[in-house]
Amino acid sequence: SYLEACVFVGETERAHHFLLSQHRVRSRRKHLNTDVYNIMMKVWAKKGVLNQIGRVFILLEEAGLKPNLGSYCAALECMGRSFNCSPKIVTRCLNQMEKDGLYVDDVFSQCVFRQDERDMVLRAVHIVRPDYHPSLNANTNQSSPALVQDYYSQKEDHHYPRLDFTQMELQERFKHQLSIEQACTVTINSVEAAKPVTENMGKMRELLADQRAHWQKILLQAFRDSKMILANTSTKDYRLNLYPYLCLLKDGEYIDIMIQSVATLPPSGESLKILARDLGSRVYTKYSVRQKHQNQMLDKLSAIYNKYTRVLAKDTKECENLPREQWCKLETEQRSGPSLQGGESHWPYIVTLELGTYMVDLMVKNLKINSDILNPAHDRKLIPVLYHMYAFRSTRQIGFIKPHPILSQMQQEAMETKLTFDSYVMPMLCPPVPWTSVRFGAYLLTPTKLMRTVEGAMQHDVLLEKCQNLHPVLDSLNQLGNCAWKINKPVLDIIISIFNDRGSEKLDIPPPLTEAPRIPHFNPHDPNYTASEKALMKRQVMSAKKKYSEMHSLRMDALYKLSIAHHMRDEIFWFPHNMDFRGRTYPCPPYFNHLGSDVTRATLLFAEGKPLGAKGLDWLKIHLVNLTGLKKRSSLQGRLEYADTIMEDILDSADNPLKGKKWWMNADEPWQALSCCMEIANAVRAPDSTQFISHFPVHQDGSCNGLQHYAALGRDVIGATSVNLMPCEVPQDVYSGVAQQVEELRARDAKSGLKIAQVLEGFISRKVVKQTVMTVVYGVTRYGGRLQIEKRLKEIDEFPKEHVWDASHYLVRLVFSGLKEMFTGTREIQDWLTESARLISKSGHTVEWVTPLGLPIIQPYHRTRNQVKKGGDGAIQHINLQINHDTKERPDTVKQKNAFPPNFIHSLDSTHMMLTALHCYSAGLTFVSVHDCFWTHALTVDTMNKVCREQFVALHSQPILQELSNFLLRKYCTSLPNKKYQECRRLMLLLAKVPQTGDFDLQRVKESTYFFS
Repeated sequence: SYLEACVFVGETERAHHFLLSQHRVRSRRKHLNTDVYNIMMKVWAKKGVLNQIGRVFILLEEAGLKPNLGSYCAALECMGRSFNCSPKIVTRCLNQMEKDGLYVDDVFSQCVFRQDERDMVLRAVHIVRPDYHPSLNANTNQSSPALVQDYYSQKEDHHYPRLDFTQMELQERFKHQLSIEQACTVTINSVEAAKPVTENMGKMRELLADQRAHWQKILLQAFRDSKMILANTSTKDYRLNLYPYLCLLKDGEYIDIMIQSVATLPPSGESLKILARDLGSRVYTKYSVRQKHQNQMLDKLSAIYNKYTRVLAKDTKECENLPREQWCKLETEQRSGPSLQGGESHWPYIVTLELGTYMVDLMVKNLKINSDILNPAHDRKLIPVLYHMYAFRSTRQIGFIKPHPILSQMQQEAMETKLTFDSYVMPMLCPPVPWTSVRFGAYLLTPTKLMRTVEGAMQHDVLLEKCQNLHPVLDSLNQLGNCAWKINKPVLDIIISIFNDRGSEKLDIPPPLTEAPRIPHFNPHDPNYTASEKALMKRQVMSAKKKYSEMHSLRMDALYKLSIAHHMRDEIFWFPHNMDFRGRTYPCPPYFNHLGSDVTRATLLFAEGKPLGAKGLDWLKIHLVNLTGLKKRSSLQGRLEYADTIMEDILDSADNPLKGKKWWMNADEPWQALSCCMEIANAVRAPDSTQFISHFPVHQDGSCNGLQHYAALGRDVIGATSVNLMPCEVPQDVYSGVAQQVEELRARDAKSGLKIAQVLEGFISRKVVKQTVMTVVYGVTRYGGRLQIEKRLKEIDEFPKEHVWDASHYLVRLVFSGLKEMFTGTREIQDWLTESARLISKSGHTVEWVTPLGLPIIQPYHRTRNQVKKGGDGAIQHINLQINHDTKERPDTVKQKNAFPPNFIHSLDSTHMMLTALHCYSAGLTFVSVHDCFWTHALTVDTMNKVCREQFVALHSQPILQELSNFLLRKYCTSLPNKKYQECRRLMLLLAKVPQTGDFDLQRVKESTYFFS
């Protein structure tokens, strides 16, 4: 990244010297690869200096590296730029390429081109092969995993959904989105702007504006002075010189980023590491967007996107290609000019941190404020706006940057009406660019990773780059991203009115800070206090400060979400998606999306409406009853009948949400319940409810989904029945089942005279055991389970507090043994996975596997390595980095073994969701998911349910555990050295011993009403 930064800002000499300095020191040379040398070759190619490229080829040889396609591409480009290049030189270059097993066609299909580089390479080839044309084979027909072979080979009956926009409208939306991403930031109105402006608010806003204008000048001067010093600093000491990174943007842009970060700093401060990372990342994003501009990518992106809209628009001919296939086809047809994919290297985490820390240093040292700004009675002196402090988090000391209370008070009293966000925080105004490879997709310009990883972990990227058949995974992400959304305005307005009043704890709307408890003031040196009184006061101060900090955090989170929703109230928008390392999918915009809380979900509707049809109104009613949490054990018919008996309350909630009977407020998910009441009211009052156009998302939830996957893997009849894989008249509730079993064991112990069992009489309920049962499947330990049960018991006012510890200890044992009896197959599989991971990590490897859809997964848990990132001369703080994903360190055996079962199950539930997404898309359905909760229109719930069950059966009809066993045996037991023979043999015997399965008939799932309901 250092070389690229130097080249980008025109510091060719600095880049050249840096490469040579690294090359000459043997210990540093081994960290270089061919691509690093290629960066310099590209520079000389642009200048047409062929002899310098020859020298870099010699350096490559000295380093023991082979030239790759990029090296030959640079050499050919240079030849193309030389007007009098001899055909002999070109022929020699092409012959050498072929000797190295590389071909000209590969240069055009695999290399990344910028600006006119492609034309120059072609010009060079034409010197000796005037009739040559690069072959245009779009690589869309990769081999597919067995699960989706039919999906890709038999497309005749696919009916992909269209958006309710013309091609022209989508193209206009693209232009708007492009301009937002080019600006990198978006400023919107805060929902608090609706409050009347008091005299004090006006005064504080003016003061803040004056201060920021002053800080801007001070910071700009300090930045330029510091940059000048760095420009003249020698880099002979091999330390990273930040100078090139400080030239990537205009000086003022760095200052804007810093001033913006001061405005969003919470009163309790922010950890230096997080603040530095955010500042460095913002610079990288702006640089990345500017790089694309410089590489002349924008025209090509616009041309391809404008044609791509054909697949999605309502006024174009039906297209048989999936979005990814269509984009690849268009890109192949428009090969000339710069490449859209690749060529973008993410900065190493340490570089982002270095740059961010440098910016924090500048702010702490140079931002000052008058101490008497709020109170003229105080002595006037300049005091720092930010100061650094240390706080302990468990046993670690963490550096914090905290704003002065004067600044926090000014910002709080000003209640400013504008909020500035990075552009990627906002939903997109046009459909996302489809993921076509690991490196390309989602936003138009903002760099986005396909897989979210721990900061600095590279092993996932390496695995994904090698993977050739990821297209089912990419297609499912594209399907989720192509769902258009709009805002539920009536619900949003009610939420904002409560937010701007005093919030509501019951309705999960955080109150303003004026409602926070007062922080008591006392003088610790006052002799009138006894030692115990001082200790009590100190605890009270700490508790009040903690509460204040938590309230500020929750309030700001709600303010951001509601302000974004308010800003988008008249828009149609999209959420691009990516995934975590287990394949679970997430929307990219971090604050406002459908994975949010009840409040956020209630404000979202599908942009596309569909008529309710014959059963749609019934599904809305059932969905409402599900949201209340009242009828979990009732059949669908029972829930429907219950909804009809409370229709008066439903209509009252819709008509008078804040002044009526307020029935909706007692639901488990009150805001979604209110939103559903309003939809039902509109539907029943329509002339013909079957024709009523509904935009409302109806949810279908997996019944303890982790246990469903275990029961299917083990073909466990009892387990399968208790988690609704087996058809039943009413839903089976695994939590109540376990509670009942625990109660039976407790009663037996109480009879035998066990005191704690007697104390627990009447206190064992579904609620007490639910969280533990749900998380056992995801690897919760007895210790974690005890804490969960302890928390539930403390919530019961009548339960004697002195018995909480003993009772939770006793109950967790009963829950675990109850589950063991109910799910014998589950426990065996869990133990097999745990022990396999333990032996694999003991042998020095991390656990890897591949999902049935071909997604490679690696657990990034290594032993922790402490690294202190020292600040420069006079820097405010060192940053202590705890790195636990360094592949040079041995695997962390405890984490590897404990995490394998839950991560493996998560990878299966994500596979099931992706399969459902693909098949819903080809059936023309709107489909989105929140992990194991699937959403669609009321009209299409039955179709989605059918697809969901068919795909679960298809997934588990694969020999999943056998294939896992085969993969692990190939991976870890084929090339172990002789000295480890005993270990290897133990591992082989264990991996080959796949747990036995029961005789549950998987096909029964297709008939199970309550599998997802």
